[in-house]
Amino acid sequence: MKIKRLQTAVFLGALVLAAWPGLVPAPKSDFDYAAFARLPILEGGRVKPMDSFARSSLMSIRGKQSVPVDGRSLPAVRWLLDAAFKPEVSDTYPAFVVDDPEVLGLLGLAQGKTRYFAYWQIEPKRDEVQNQAAAADQVASGKRTRFQSALLTLNSRISLYERVKNTFMVSGQGDPVMELASFTSLLPTAVSAFHSKKPTEKDKLAMKMLSDLLQRYNFLAQTAAFKPLPPKAGASADAWTNIGEALSNPTGGQDPHPGLASFALMGRAYRAGDAAAFNSALAEHTSWVKMNRPAAARSARAETLFNTFSPFMSGMALYLTALLLVFAAWATRREDVAAAARSLAWSAFLVHTLGLFARTVLQGRPPVTNLYSSAVFVGWAAALLGLVAERIHRKGFAAAGACAIGFTTLLIAHHLSATGDTMEMMRAVLDSNFWLATHVVTITIGYSSTYLAGMLAVAWVVRRHVLVKPDPEASKALVSLAYGVIAFSLLFSFVGTVLGGIWADQSWGRFWGWDPKENGALLIVLWNAFILHARWGGYARERGIMLMAIFGNIIVSLSWFGVNMLGIGLHSYGFMDAAFWWLSAFCALQLVLMALGALPPRFWTEKRADA
Repeated sequence: MKIKRLQTAVFLGALVLAAWPGLVPAPKSDFDYAAFARLPILEGGRVKPMDSFARSSLMSIRGKQSVPVDGRSLPAVRWLLDAAFKPEVSDTYPAFVVDDPEVLGLLGLAQGKTRYFAYWQIEPKRDEVQNQAAAADQVASGKRTRFQSALLTLNSRISLYERVKNTFMVSGQGDPVMELASFTSLLPTAVSAFHSKKPTEKDKLAMKMLSDLLQRYNFLAQTAAFKPLPPKAGASADAWTNIGEALSNPTGGQDPHPGLASFALMGRAYRAGDAAAFNSALAEHTSWVKMNRPAAARSARAETLFNTFSPFMSGMALYLTALLLVFAAWATRREDVAAAARSLAWSAFLVHTLGLFARTVLQGRPPVTNLYSSAVFVGWAAALLGLVAERIHRKGFAAAGACAIGFTTLLIAHHLSATGDTMEMMRAVLDSNFWLATHVVTITIGYSSTYLAGMLAVAWVVRRHVLVKPDPEASKALVSLAYGVIAFSLLFSFVGTVLGGIWADQSWGRFWGWDPKENGALLIVLWNAFILHARWGGYARERGIMLMAIFGNIIVSLSWFGVNMLGIGLHSYGFMDAAFWWLSAFCALQLVLMALGALPPRFWTEKRADA
């Protein structure tokens, strides 16, 4: 009874901790930053809140969703506001990651304790960085030097920041309200003068001033990082526009977009530190959006809430804590600790599930749509299989494997989020909810179950060399569990591969094309089948099965991530060469574990006894 109460307390306490980021009120401020973060915009082909763009942009530039300023952490939306309306201030923030020694030398920066630098430190060498990056871009990705790759990355980050600075107003210019008023008053005079046969000097001056303004607005239209002006009532749902586009293409007698005045007033108020005026203009624009584009306002609000709770970060922390508790239970042999570990693992899985469900609802798509979401789903499926298996065997092995994979995959997903928007617009070939929900989800379950079998095999190797007197029944249960998971993985990998061939036949006109990703999927099927046949034929016993299960980790990793690093084939949607060394290190570790598994149990003690 006490253990039941303990499990309930741990489970509920973990859920409260996971929900805490969304329950804690934001720091008090005169400016309504939360309402600004909820404003919908169009970027990357999809409608999202200002908050999502700010977070993904700062993550791409700095690798984190906040920036330290004067001893405090500045949230992403604050950074965005400063960059857009107070660029002279944001230029001093240490927002750029530069850690390549050759790039630091090019910028004239010394290698020191920090790897974060401000724009003002980089700006003097901006032209040189841009020119060398353009030259590096002409080199094939596989042949670029470390310096060239680092320079391209830095140039991309600088370009993104400069686009943010030139989204609402030309960076470094004066009062946006006065400029908008001047443009509005000049427009009819200049148009009239343009059609006049004998324009006066005043008319010519008006046309000249209007021409200068239009050049600036054309610049804004081309450089803006996103489109903050929703379509007006009656317009197409895709007719979003940015400030520069709305001003550089004035339309006769039509009223200007109401958002122009709102953002101009927000910019003036923010620069002047006038919170009341900023909040008033923000409230007016928010009301207009809710009235004219209620669906966009609702989805932006929901996504902002999802960002605030950050369920995958909370799940990652809970998985790691549960894993440590499993280790503690093994060390102490206490049932209450083991029960608390299982309860915590289930709470982590619930948080993971809620996050996955929320992402699916926000996207309106099945759970696997890109490399990021595949990492999230692989961890979820492996955790589910492991926790279900733990309820059957209750030895802690399956729970440990579930937590380890859940933590690792969410950590991988976190690092993948630095590449940009994780809910990016779908590629044309993937624009099919049916096949995303069948082929992709099924084959991803095959990935996750193969990883779970490999993790159980790793646990077998560790027990073999750590425990002085391992329980034979526990070892037998571990092997039996891994064997069952491999059989499960073979089924889903095979079905997923066949479904992929049917989809390929419909999309590309061929069932099989020996694409790298297709070859990888086939390798997973063949390897799992090879393990089962080796066992049935008596060629592999306990040790052989577990060593081959560990090698399955390598095959899945190369099939999942490795083929993306090739940058070729019809499936290279998530190209990422930056993880090459991490993937190599992981594969090397699996080989080392296989070598340890092949050695006699606690082989070092045997040598010592002989001596």
